[in-house]
Amino acid sequence: MSDDTLHSAAGRQENYCQHPGRPIELSVVVPCFNEEEGLREANRRLTFSLEKLELRFEILYVDDGSSDTTFAVARALQADDSRIRVLSFSRNFGHQMAITAGMQHATGGAVVVIDADLQDPPEVIGDLVEQWKLGHDVVYGLRTEREGESAFKLWSAQLFYRVISRLSDTEIPLNVGDFRLMSRRAVDAFLSMPERDRFVRGMVSWLGFSQVAVPYRRAPRMAGETKYPFFKMLRLAADGIMSFSIVPLQLATWLGLASAMIALLGIALILANRLFTRSWVPGWASITIAVLFMGGAQLVCLGLIGEYLGRTYGESKHRPLYLIKARLGFDGTRQEHERFSQALGQAAGGRASEIMGAQVARMSRGEPSE
Repeated sequence: MSDDTLHSAAGRQENYCQHPGRPIELSVVVPCFNEEEGLREANRRLTFSLEKLELRFEILYVDDGSSDTTFAVARALQADDSRIRVLSFSRNFGHQMAITAGMQHATGGAVVVIDADLQDPPEVIGDLVEQWKLGHDVVYGLRTEREGESAFKLWSAQLFYRVISRLSDTEIPLNVGDFRLMSRRAVDAFLSMPERDRFVRGMVSWLGFSQVAVPYRRAPRMAGETKYPFFKMLRLAADGIMSFSIVPLQLATWLGLASAMIALLGIALILANRLFTRSWVPGWASITIAVLFMGGAQLVCLGLIGEYLGRTYGESKHRPLYLIKARLGFDGTRQEHERFSQALGQAAGGRASEIMGAQVARMSRGEPSE
């Protein structure tokens, strides 16, 4: 980077710091999990792209319980740039929770979510902002090309979106991930949804409002390994389907009815054979198949019911969505403390968390806590 570029960037940051009363116009949430290799480059490209927009912005790095030095790198970046804020989870709570935490702490008039692996190019944020300025509440990136991904992953992703589109009343666009911009009212509406098994892209689609796509080419991962191996993708797919559809439960009912019809048909055939023919051959094989079929159908139905009951049980415990180990770069203003206390109360979903949030707000006003 040239001296002129460094001087220009420093000048913009100085101008940013000279107007602390000006509200933040754009917040960028960056979930991070074991991204030590590429985080500095991601930050360089991100800040360079945001500075071109001439908006007052903040960048929120959310460390999702990384086991490498991701938090140390983010802390160093924050020490050099007052526009950066860092949240660090007490353990790994998952990508969807990291996005939620970032949104709960974002203060901008619009919020962008982008991963740290640079597969979603920061340079496209400008296009998202342009659509936001035209009045759209949700602007999502539409992947026209997906480089560096296996044929199986591409096929399974297409299959998942087609399946969930058939099962759910909520239309989720194809080839869309979590890279998107949301207006403040869309973010507030999203944060009003308290469920624990979160499927962010489905939840955002459910919100409605004015939504528009911005096409872009998705690049290969810059460094590190994918954070969505097969079983995590399978879990995310299950969250998406079961959070937005009760069709699996209805399918269990139809499967039970089909099994009953087959059983009745089998009984009719056995009776007819016994009453109207002289030959009678014991059908142990058919009986075994029928028993296995009925048992398998019952287990499938019980599994589906158990999955839904387990999620209901998880909701009833009212545990926080996540726990924060460290917060860096937050100025402790009254408005921000109150926003954080509200988010904390909403996440925990119980009276105890509301009391804790109220105490945080009182402390921010200099009042003694109870």
